Amino acid sequence: MAESAAAWDGGLKARVDGALHAFVAEECALLTAIDPELKPVAEQLTAAVADGKRLRAAFAYWGWRAAGQPDSEAMVRAATAMELVHAAAVVHDDLIDDSPVRRGSPTAHLALRQAAPEGPGRDAAGRALAMLVGDLLTAWAGQLFASCGLPSGYLARARPLWATLARELVAGECLEVLRTRGAAASEASSLEIVRYKTAKYTVEHPLHLGALLAGAPPALLEAFTAYGLPLGEAFQLRDDLLGVFGDPGRTGKSNLDDLAGAKPTALLALALANSGPADRARLRALLDRPGPEDLAELRALLVRSGARARVEELIEERTTAARTALATAPVAGPAAAALGELVDAATARTS
Repeated sequence: MAESAAAWDGGLKARVDGALHAFVAEECALLTAIDPELKPVAEQLTAAVADGKRLRAAFAYWGWRAAGQPDSEAMVRAATAMELVHAAAVVHDDLIDDSPVRRGSPTAHLALRQAAPEGPGRDAAGRALAMLVGDLLTAWAGQLFASCGLPSGYLARARPLWATLARELVAGECLEVLRTRGAAASEASSLEIVRYKTAKYTVEHPLHLGALLAGAPPALLEAFTAYGLPLGEAFQLRDDLLGVFGDPGRTGKSNLDDLAGAKPTALLALALANSGPADRARLRALLDRPGPEDLAELRALLVRSGARARVEELIEERTTAARTALATAPVAGPAAAALGELVDAATARTS
């Protein structure tokens, strides 16, 4: 019977969840064996991987399959390493942004604050512990990849990609920090942050990881870049819209996070660039310290400026570019079908 891409996608998530939870449980047991006082840290490491769409693992797996390789439990474990990269990035991002909520629960730095001794240094201790949680998740990603079970020759083909991934992810995060509340925010500068902070490690790098492990030719890697970069950018642009206009019950985070931080998102950059003088002044005033009572007005300003509509256009342009690239890529069968389905999973979402 022909392999169903939809069936594989559903089954793949369960397999990734199983590999991820088993690995983290084993490592957390080793951590708390050092000292039981580390239990709150282990709890946050567990929480960091408790749930997720597992898109990054899916892209890595289908990058492998697209290069002609068969299904492999070892490859599932290698792909799962990308979910640890993502978990680390989320913990660090919440710490940098001082976000209070993630997936409906307190973020790691707030949860770990409760584990620290009472006193004036409690906030700093919580932040320090969260930073270390993110660091350990990063280390675990490399550990899981190296121990996934694929032959060492296969791993060697993909190992240089890890340096590129780390460099570009950190570059994107740094650019966001440097440009937050900056005077020169623009659509172009915001899209550069989108590309390096999220798009590459969400789609392009996982695809390349799987393809390199499989020994894919340069033509397939180029096709994955043509497909992966616009799709990764569309994914983050959708995230930016959901961050402001989405339902917190589905997104699991506050609608005010990006606005309160005046993050240099394309949505906010476009609103500031295209609003009239009065609306621009009002928008800047509200961004100084917005509360829940200001959300409706902030949303109205973003809509009136045309920023929301323009971000939707950017998403559509990039989604179309990804589909066009996939149509001409040297990929067929279940892998082509799965990568087509992943376009929708990445862009047509509510959480």
